[in-house]
Amino acid sequence: MRAVLKAFLLLLVLTMAAGAIAVWYFVNSGVSAREEPGRVEKLIAGRVRNMAVARRAKSLTNPIEYSAEAIAAGRAHFADHCATCHANDGSGDTVMGRGMWPKAPDMRLAHTQNLTDGELFWIIENGVRFTGMPAWGRDSDESRTASWHLVHFIRRLPRLTPEEIAEMETLNPKSPAPHKH
Repeated sequence: MRAVLKAFLLLLVLTMAAGAIAVWYFVNSGVSAREEPGRVEKLIAGRVRNMAVARRAKSLTNPIEYSAEAIAAGRAHFADHCATCHANDGSGDTVMGRGMWPKAPDMRLAHTQNLTDGELFWIIENGVRFTGMPAWGRDSDESRTASWHLVHFIRRLPRLTPEEIAEMETLNPKSPAPHKH
């Protein structure tokens, strides 16, 4: 019994020490999204994001058939709702995308493209806490259909044509500032 108590107390002391170091780090360095985080912070953030997606989401399959119409619907929705942070081409290279931590991902790359359709759908519908990714789902058939269209479009991002990007530019939200007189 004494060995178990000693082990528990040692674990408690180590946990408190790690917590104190983490608090010291954040108090002294701040938590700015401007600076590139270190490897440990990136590792922890990546693990937390992966844990945030429900395990059951991995096995969800897209009920919307892949078609030109589904891609067009996803492209229009992406241009209107997603491109502000993710850019029309999915690169994340926007003022909003660069100003976040974690940064908006380059959705054309393996880190996003290797997610299952179900994981992408779940992220769109539910968002990811402590990131800039909001929950877009509204618990309706219309919302779910739009999210599945987006999944098809996200798969298309690595192969977007200049014509598709030009079309998206016409669909991007416009600031009211240029319209004021």
